[in-house]
This record gives sequence, C-alpha cells and structure tokens, in this order.
Amino acid sequence: MSERVLVTGGAGFIGSHLCEEWLRRGAAVVALDDLSRGRAENLRGMLGQRGFEFVRGSASDAALVEQVASGVTRVFHLAASVGVRGVCERPHDVIAADLAATRVVGDVALRLSLPLCFTSSSEVYGPLAEPPLAEDHGVVFANDSPRAAYAASKLAGEALLVAAHRQHEHAIVIARLFNVVGPRQRGGHVLPEFVRAVLERRALVVHGSGAQTRCFAHVRDVVRALADLATEPRAIGRVVNVGSARELSILELAGRVSACAGAAERLEFRSHAQVYSARFTETRRRVPDLARLEQLIGWVPAGFSDEWVTELLDEHSVHRGS
Repeated sequence: MSERVLVTGGAGFIGSHLCEEWLRRGAAVVALDDLSRGRAENLRGMLGQRGFEFVRGSASDAALVEQVASGVTRVFHLAASVGVRGVCERPHDVIAADLAATRVVGDVALRLSLPLCFTSSSEVYGPLAEPPLAEDHGVVFANDSPRAAYAASKLAGEALLVAAHRQHEHAIVIARLFNVVGPRQRGGHVLPEFVRAVLERRALVVHGSGAQTRCFAHVRDVVRALADLATEPRAIGRVVNVGSARELSILELAGRVSACAGAAERLEFRSHAQVYSARFTETRRRVPDLARLEQLIGWVPAGFSDEWVTELLDEHSVHRGS
C-alpha cells in the first residue's frame, strides 16, 4: 500500500521539510498546522503539488485530527511550542498546550491503529547531564526553571506514548531531536539570529560566555532520519536520539558566520539573566550518543558545515531584498 502521511506542525521549520521528504519518497502528505508558529510561505513549493494537502487547524482539535487522520497510513506529531524565550515567558501555556495536542494526536493514532512518530527534544536531558547523552541517561532538571516547562511537556508526551505502546502495543517511535538548523528556521534560534545580525551589520549577540557547545545537524538530514526511523520495525517502542555528534561552541559558530559573510567579527555578550531570567539554567555541553540511531538506520547526520551558513546567508539576503 502506498504511503499517505499526516504531519502535525507541517508548516513549521522541521515539519515543512519533513513534508518535502515524504513527497520525494512518492508518498501523499497531509500537513496540519494552525499557523500560530508555522508559516504558510514554508509550504509555497508544495501547494498545488499532486499528493499534497494543507489543512489549517489545531492538533488539539480532536474532531479535526480524527478527520484528517482518516485514510493516512502513519502520523508524525511535530506540532509544539518553539523558542526558548517564548517557553520562558509562558511556561504554563507551553505545558498545557503541548500536552493537550500530544494526548489528542496519540489517542487518535491509537484508535485508528496508525503508527506514530513523536518528535521530542534533547531538552529532556536537562542542563546538568554529562555527555555523550544516551537515551537511557537519567533525566534531571530544575522544576523552578522556566525553561524546564518545554522539557517537562516533551518528557510527559514521551511517557504517555510509551505507555500506549506497552499497554496497547501501539506502534510508536520517539525521536529526541538535538540542535537542528537550515532554511526556514526563525524564532530566535542562534544560527539564524547570527546570520540576520551579520547581514544587518550588527554585533552578534552571544548569551553567556559563548563557551557552551552544541551539535548542529542539517534539517534535511534530520527529516531523512525521521522517515527512516518511522519505517524501521526495530525502532517501534523506542526512544532514539537524532542529531550530529560534532561539537561546536557558540563562539566558534559566531566566528564561522562572520567569516562566511566576509565580515569582521563583532560580538556583544549578554548574561542569561539579561536575556531570559535570573532562574535560567544554561546547558554547558549537549552532545548525543548516536549509537542507537546508527544501529537502527545505518547512518547518522553529518556535522556542521560552512555550506549551511552560506545557504542561510543567501536565503536571508533574498528575504531582506524582497
């Protein structure tokens, strides 16, 4: 039977790329998004394309989710809050909304016996865990930190879906995404913020010392990995890290962006308390253990490349000129 895939959050950064990946694979795709965080322009290249359908609506709307899920062969649940600032400012709203959507999508997928892939986050490991971070690593985060709201909502979603698998044998896969970058990313994330700043000839704002490290993976690699995982029978019922393992400090990232733009490096340092709140807890290093991912799909996403910066510089230049 040919695939027909439902992607919640399908107009978002990762969701829109995932829709494209499935279209490349010859599947029909239904993208569900209320456009509160996703953007219609992310779907511009797919609208009108054979096999693609966009439905505007919320993943928390049970009747709508059941309607759009009827006739699909699998579900990817990506609809969620994004951006550290928004999470810090509205922690209660984040937990309530994200859990409600995961409950609705999970229940509909279970009722219709549809395989479900849920995108969780490396945030669930908390700020204190020592890398490399394996999927069975203990999870500890400070409950009084506003940032913990996002981690808590993702971890609760994981627990709900794993319970459905154990109790009802629901075919679920949980992908813990690390730092994903690429075209269409907005919302205050570090790489697009640096790119925008350098194009506007402003100083690149570094939070904290800039010595904190992240492992960036390109969105095209990430969505390919998601599609491969979702169709791998051995991944059913498992939590799997998805990302790259090549560490890069934020200071190094700033230097790479400046160099790719041919600009002198200008940095402005701000404390986390200035940017977020006094209770913000920074993660010093975030590096995934990718052994499980490689064992399941036979490959892992590549590490950071200057070509990605050039790609974003070109994209943002076009948007600024339009």
